Amino acid sequence: MPDTHIVTNQVPPLENYNPASSPVLLEALVREGGQWGVDEVTELGALSGTAQAQRWGELADRNRPILHTHDRYGHRIDEVEYDPAYHELMRTAISHGLHAAPWADDRPGAHVVRAAKTSVWTVEPGHMCPISMTYAVVPALRFNPELAQVYEPLLTSRAYDPELKIPTAKAGVTAGMSMTEKQGGSDVRANTTQATRNGDGSYRLTGHKWFTSAPMCDIFLVLAQAAGGLSCFLLPRVLPDGTRNRMFLQRLKNKLGNHANASAEVEYDGAIAWLVGEEGRGVPTIIEMVNLTRLDCTLASATSMRTGLTHAIHHAQHRKAFGAYLIDQPLMRNVLADLAVEAEAATMVAMRMAGATDNAVRGDHTEALLRRIGLAASKYWVCKRSTPHAAEALECLGGNGYVEDSGMPRLYREAPLMGIWEGSGNVSALDTLRAMATRPECVDVLFSELGTTAGQDPRLDAHVEDLKRQLGDSETIQYRARTVAEGICLALQGSLLVRHGHPAVAEAFLATRLGRQWGGAFGTLPTGLDLAPILERALVKG
Repeated sequence: MPDTHIVTNQVPPLENYNPASSPVLLEALVREGGQWGVDEVTELGALSGTAQAQRWGELADRNRPILHTHDRYGHRIDEVEYDPAYHELMRTAISHGLHAAPWADDRPGAHVVRAAKTSVWTVEPGHMCPISMTYAVVPALRFNPELAQVYEPLLTSRAYDPELKIPTAKAGVTAGMSMTEKQGGSDVRANTTQATRNGDGSYRLTGHKWFTSAPMCDIFLVLAQAAGGLSCFLLPRVLPDGTRNRMFLQRLKNKLGNHANASAEVEYDGAIAWLVGEEGRGVPTIIEMVNLTRLDCTLASATSMRTGLTHAIHHAQHRKAFGAYLIDQPLMRNVLADLAVEAEAATMVAMRMAGATDNAVRGDHTEALLRRIGLAASKYWVCKRSTPHAAEALECLGGNGYVEDSGMPRLYREAPLMGIWEGSGNVSALDTLRAMATRPECVDVLFSELGTTAGQDPRLDAHVEDLKRQLGDSETIQYRARTVAEGICLALQGSLLVRHGHPAVAEAFLATRLGRQWGGAFGTLPTGLDLAPILERALVKG
């Protein structure tokens, strides 16, 4: 074979590694009360890194869902056909409890363990949409105890059955939500879907929904206008008598990313549903569902950062340029360390919010208040950082990173979704202000949390004092909402790193994100930092 045909200096496949080997994730898992789940998280991480699981992700993304509105005889069926790999992903996620399993687990830290599992199951993000919604639906459903008694055991079951059947005849079910409409988007109070009460207490829904993700779920929470105002309803795909509900899938969205997961436009033509909560209380009923899916958005963005970093580090370890491995070259070390600092800070605050969620579920009022303000701000900032992080990680692979086979384009396309899902950046930033307005005590709880590191670093102290001044100026605060949300998240990240982080990571974060010794792109860390331990913590391990 001619020398020109001999392949050299190409990076081997990234296989048989374990995302659960991440020190920052394991440390947070233990710190937030999930020590008992370390083995379970490690087991799932090992599966996630296998060639087989990676192949499932590739196939599910490549072979997009197909909508079949009618069967061969002309009967309306409204079914979505998925690649078999998608069902393998769903089956694995549910069997490992990534869905609603924590609601049936009384152990402290159950929601933290579930959060860590979602952070190591890095194979393909699209199928995590129905997994996340199934997790988030339970607290909202409990506003109707009768419905919760029927469906909660099915939602928390670890059995996956993709067939369209009567939900109560299945061993396990998944849940979706159908909230937004084309004229309103995040402004759900502008919804026009109408709900008319039937004589048996059920309702008949007529209208449309602009985004219904995972339309093959068994049950959905739907917002519609009833006589008493905007209300929340449970709507099954198959009715108790075995007939298909009048939920018609008009088309599937052609999305930037998230290809494995179907998102549909839906028409309800007298679809039967049951009220959840009180009429006119639709938004308060679903707000906890929104909070939980926002937690998953934050976790997913942190996961995306660690995944991109893993690929970049792996490439740099095996690729030579100008006579040396990339990982040994000063400027590449600057870039990789900067990406690692961002990923660690994102993971720490996401897992802290998972811990606050677990504590809040168990009745800790203070932790509930911290989550209320901290999660809105963290969802804004962590998700906002995910897209430039993915772009820089992709660039570390050069032209190879721009090729689909590398997996990096899929990561890059997916990154913006987390900032959009459950409210785009402005919605999340404004919700941070809403938290302060409706629950003003959460501000005191926030500064109490930040006060645990008072006096330990002047840059953090200065940032917290400036944040207090920002929150105290109400005249222009709505205009500055993004700055406020960013400042809150940075303060939480800095405080967590000072308390619990590796000293080298903490110093790099404080010097750049708070001390402003930083440029406008990743890879602009100042001189004098100890990068070796930062990179060591990010190295790919089996």
